[in-house]
Amino acid sequence: MPKSRYLLSIGYQAIFTDMKLIVEVADKRADFVKELLDSLPFVKTKTITPQKAKFLEELKKSVAEVSLAKQGKLKLQSAREFLNEL
Repeated sequence: MPKSRYLLSIGYQAIFTDMKLIVEVADKRADFVKELLDSLPFVKTKTITPQKAKFLEELKKSVAEVSLAKQGKLKLQSAREFLNEL
């Protein structure tokens, strides 16, 4: 089932100045959810493209790999090994 993604920006006065959430919604409910969120004065919505959503997912995976490499749980190839593959 296709899903629409919305990037929400919710302001908090006390602890957070800004919090961003990604919400996945089935396409048939997307218009309703967007209208509902837009009706809340403290929520700003922004529709993101599927390409940007894919980029964000890949970036998240990359950050996780870097974290594992720093912990020594993932062996990375050297630059020379990489260049030899080319």
